[in-house]
Amino acid sequence: MLTQFKDIAKQKIYAKRKEMFGKHPDVFTKMYAFTRSDTARALGYYPYYPKIEKSDATEVTINGQTKIMLGSNNYLGLTNHPKVIEAGVAALKEYGSGLTGSRLLNGNILMHDELERRLADFVHKDSALVFSTGYGANLGAISTVCGPDDLIFSDQYNHASIVDGIRFSGAAKQIYVHNNMKELEAKLKAADPKKPRFIVTDGVFSMEGTIAKLKEIVELSKKYPSRLMVDDAHSIGVLGSNGEGTAAHFGVTKDVDLIMGTFSKSLGCVGGFIAGEKLIIEYLKHHSRAMIFTASLPPANVASVMTALEIIKSEPERRQKLHDNTKFMSEGLKSLGFDIGESVTPIIPVIIGKDAKTFKVWKSLMDAGVYTNPVVSPATPPGRALLRTSYMATHSRKQLEFCLDMFEKIGKKEKVID
Repeated sequence: MLTQFKDIAKQKIYAKRKEMFGKHPDVFTKMYAFTRSDTARALGYYPYYPKIEKSDATEVTINGQTKIMLGSNNYLGLTNHPKVIEAGVAALKEYGSGLTGSRLLNGNILMHDELERRLADFVHKDSALVFSTGYGANLGAISTVCGPDDLIFSDQYNHASIVDGIRFSGAAKQIYVHNNMKELEAKLKAADPKKPRFIVTDGVFSMEGTIAKLKEIVELSKKYPSRLMVDDAHSIGVLGSNGEGTAAHFGVTKDVDLIMGTFSKSLGCVGGFIAGEKLIIEYLKHHSRAMIFTASLPPANVASVMTALEIIKSEPERRQKLHDNTKFMSEGLKSLGFDIGESVTPIIPVIIGKDAKTFKVWKSLMDAGVYTNPVVSPATPPGRALLRTSYMATHSRKQLEFCLDMFEKIGKKEKVID
């Protein structure tokens, strides 16, 4: 085993491990056997944990070179908005860098409560609860609402935070094929009617850019009495007449029991929330482990999010520009011959197919100045590796035209398009 490593430090580590464990099992075995990242680095195709030196939202600097950012979720371009930054700085000066405790005991400030009131009003629900991360919001809500005696019905493309929330809940899960309403109905119909049912779906799916068939899901939740939760991480600020999300987009807000949203996309910060009936939110506030055992969201973040929310409401032209940019790129990529699946949102997948070719195209684009996200199995089905691209209201037409030119040039060179 040691001969495959030329690095002296690794040889010493393996020697010490052999001395300690001998023939005994070691929980670290899988970690010592993991070499994919080192191999990718050696080949020059390692795309993860980029060392970004500078960012102005639409462009980033890596190794001194400027790249046009097509891999961000900063849909409305608010991370660098002067008012958002000013609000964060003011809160930082007033309250300090953090609150050093959970909201339950000593980390709750008036701004947390005010943000919750504004969020609940924005998504047209009675009440809301702010978590420190979007991941924690999903994990905390699902694992608290549901338990071992319950049934959860989940779209196969739902986010990992939903998957983990289901796992922690202990509920029996029923996975249905992406946006396949016939299969969802069949599973609901076949389910034990004596067990409580809970349907959870992304509003906008983070890799495919598709939208949940929420009207049909609502109808099924009524036909087979079930509670319904929508993860609007990629929908807040994007869908709905005022950016309220998927439920508003389809006009079914009153029929959705829980709406989850994140601050790390259109709201340009970090954190998350759950909105719903006041009694449900009150229960989550006192029972969700992800809430009561996590340090509270820092004041600067809360202030930044409140300001970003006000900008979303007062500047609808940002959302229109986002949709214009999305349409331009969607039509442009299609006209060049790229397969972009069924995306109808600012998330546009460029489906390549094989993992190796996807990494090759990704590197060529990166070298040419276009930043994309390579997504391969198991994050996608085998043979459906893709480049995830996403767009902002603040992308200029010149930037997008340059990206299309690079996609065409590299796509033809790598034989992705004719």
